Amino acid sequence: MKIKLEQYDYPLPVELIAQEAFHPRDKCRLMVLHKNKIEHKIFSDLLDYLQQGDVLVLNETKVERCKIVGNKETGGKVEVTLVRPLDHNTYETRIKGRNLKSGVKLLFENNNGTILKQEEDHFFVQFSHSLKRKDLELLTPPYIKKKVLESDYQTVFAHKPGSLAAPTAGLHFTPTLLKKIEQKGVKIAKVQLDISFETFLPVRDVKHHKTGREYFIIDENNAQIINSAQRLIVVGTTSMKCLESCTWKKGRVLPTEGFSEIFIKSGFKFQVPITAMITNFHLPKSSLLLLTSAYGGRARILKAYNEAVKEKYRFFSLGDAMMIFK
Repeated sequence: MKIKLEQYDYPLPVELIAQEAFHPRDKCRLMVLHKNKIEHKIFSDLLDYLQQGDVLVLNETKVERCKIVGNKETGGKVEVTLVRPLDHNTYETRIKGRNLKSGVKLLFENNNGTILKQEEDHFFVQFSHSLKRKDLELLTPPYIKKKVLESDYQTVFAHKPGSLAAPTAGLHFTPTLLKKIEQKGVKIAKVQLDISFETFLPVRDVKHHKTGREYFIIDENNAQIINSAQRLIVVGTTSMKCLESCTWKKGRVLPTEGFSEIFIKSGFKFQVPITAMITNFHLPKSSLLLLTSAYGGRARILKAYNEAVKEKYRFFSLGDAMMIFK
């Protein structure tokens, strides 16, 4: 079945794109899609939808500073995103700037760099000396125009560095809410999927779109927790991608480590028995909206999105959340 990208579009007033984090985190809004109903709640009401025996799956990846801003030797501004290190001084990068090619010199406040080569949209840059954390900035989505505090762009359970972006569905949890969830008899499983630069890229062609090569791991302890679930509640598209990238046998996940390149869209055959997923409201025509629609049903999800616009929910990375029951 051919997927038409236009079927995943919806009108969104620009003023509904969240520009700053909500505080307290767990008092943002929560839309719940349960059977054929749409319910309007606040995020801490999540407790009412969880029950003893549930397992809540969280992505404990931590966002790394990966952006450095400078100029070409000729004066033009450049914004370099470090995609992955090749050695202590050389990185595969994405660069925002003009007239970029091999041999171009890049100047930064505490460092210099040289573009060694280009492969499609990726540039390989060698820096004059090792980059320090203080020289780097967070990479935030282009639709967020305000500076984001680093503490607002990390989940309270972020533990394992590796992501270029936050697993934003997890931003709504607080230590107090997590404690109440466990007190209710809900177990918490931690997985890791490091979000790639491609999460920021628009879908131009559904057939040929690539979602990036993302490291993931579920260890033995957390696999056992997941396999003990009476119901599985997954937090975020990244946790779902992690689970779907693992090896499953007879309905049980095996400890798995590797790199995920799956693109979940209409027609995807889910192997994971998920009762509900918690996620944010995603961009029109985006890979994350296609994933959410593959799980929850396109018409059902877009109806909910139109309701969210009408009710003035806050959209995208720093926005409100939804809980989708299968």
